[in-house]
Amino acid sequence: MTFETVQKQLDGNVMPTYARFPAALVSGKNATAKDVDGKEYIDFTSGIGVNCLGYADETWAAAVAKQAASIQHTSNLFYSPVQAELAEKLCRLSGMSKVFFCNSGAEANECAVKVARANGAAEGRFEIVTLKNSFHGRTLTTLAATGQDEFHRYFTPLTEGFRYAEPTLEGVKSCLTEKTCAVLLELVQGEGGVIPMDAEFVRGLRKLCTERKILMMVDEVQSGVGRTGAFYCYQNYGILPDVVTSAKALAGGLPMGACLCAEPYGSLLGKGMNGSTFGGNPVACAGALAVLDRVGSPAFLEKVKAKGAYFAEALRKMPGISSVRGMGLMLGAKPEKGAPGAIAAQCVKNGLLILTAKDVLRLLPPLTITRQEADKGLTILAGVLKLFQ
Repeated sequence: MTFETVQKQLDGNVMPTYARFPAALVSGKNATAKDVDGKEYIDFTSGIGVNCLGYADETWAAAVAKQAASIQHTSNLFYSPVQAELAEKLCRLSGMSKVFFCNSGAEANECAVKVARANGAAEGRFEIVTLKNSFHGRTLTTLAATGQDEFHRYFTPLTEGFRYAEPTLEGVKSCLTEKTCAVLLELVQGEGGVIPMDAEFVRGLRKLCTERKILMMVDEVQSGVGRTGAFYCYQNYGILPDVVTSAKALAGGLPMGACLCAEPYGSLLGKGMNGSTFGGNPVACAGALAVLDRVGSPAFLEKVKAKGAYFAEALRKMPGISSVRGMGLMLGAKPEKGAPGAIAAQCVKNGLLILTAKDVLRLLPPLTITRQEADKGLTILAGVLKLFQ
C-alpha cells in the first residue's frame, strides 16, 4: 500500500470536509509517527490534543485491550463498574460533583447548554454569553455558541439565545440581560489563536457570575486533562466553575466527552432529559482511567509545566518567530514571515507534524514527549523557518 493508494481510496469515498496534509500515518511510539511509506515524523499535534500519552502507550493499550476482551459495550440502562470508577476519579480531580459522559467536546458543550437552560427555565432565562473569537464545536447549537462568523456561514438559522462579548468584564456586562442564564468561555482560546484569558478577567468573571446568579461554564475540551500544566486549566486561575466541559485527551485517543457540574447543578438533568448510546462506553472508560492515573499525578503535571517552559523558551529564541503565547504544552508561535499554513505544509515534508490557528503555528505535543523528540522537532521547525526568511 502506498500513500497514493490511500489518498485515492479516501478522497473517493469520504466527504471533502478536511484539508489534509499528504501523509498517511499507520504507526507510532510516543511523539514519533510513521507513515505508510515508512517515513518518520515528530508529532507536535497529538491528534489535535488527543493523544496525551503519545502513540501506543503500553499501559494505556493494555488497559483498553483488557476491557475490550471482557465487555466492549453495555448501554446506560445498566450499571458499569469501569464507568463508576472513572466518574469518581474525574469528579475528585476536577472538584466537581456529577458528570455526564458523551463522545465529543461538542456533545459536552450541548449538555452544558442544557444544564444552563434547565437552571434558568423557571425564570425564563435561556441566553448564554460567549466570547468573540471562541470555538465550541460544530453542531448547530455549538456553532451558535462559537463567536466567529466564519463558522456560521451556510448554516443559518442557528440556535437562538447566544450573545458574543469582548473578553473583558465590561464586554460581558454589556451582553447580560434579564434572560441571561450563563457565560461560557475557553480559558485559552485554541482555534481562536492560542489566546490565554487574563487572570484578573477570569477571577472577576467568577465573582460577577456569582453575584448575578448565572452559571460560569468553562470549555476545557482542548485545554483540559493536563494540557496547560494543571489537570484542568481553571485550576491555574484559582477558581471553581459551575460547569466544565471536557473531551479530546480525556480517553487518550478514544472518543469521550464529559460535562461536569458543581453542586447543586449536577442534578438538574433528570431521567430522560439527556442521553448517549456510547457515552461512558467501557472501553473508552478504561482508556480514560489509564490517562487519569498518569495525568492526575502532581509530579506528572509539574513535568508538563517544565516541558512547556522549555518549548516556549526555545521558540522565543528561534529566528523567524516573532512571539509566543499560550500555557503549558498549549502554545502558539507567530512566524515573522510566511503564512502559518504554508510553513506547516513544509514542516510535514521535512518530518514534523504541526498545527495552525489564525496567525500562529499551534503546538500541542503529547504530554509525554521526550527532550530528544522535542529537540528533533524544534530543529526541523527552525530549518523550515529559514526557508521563509
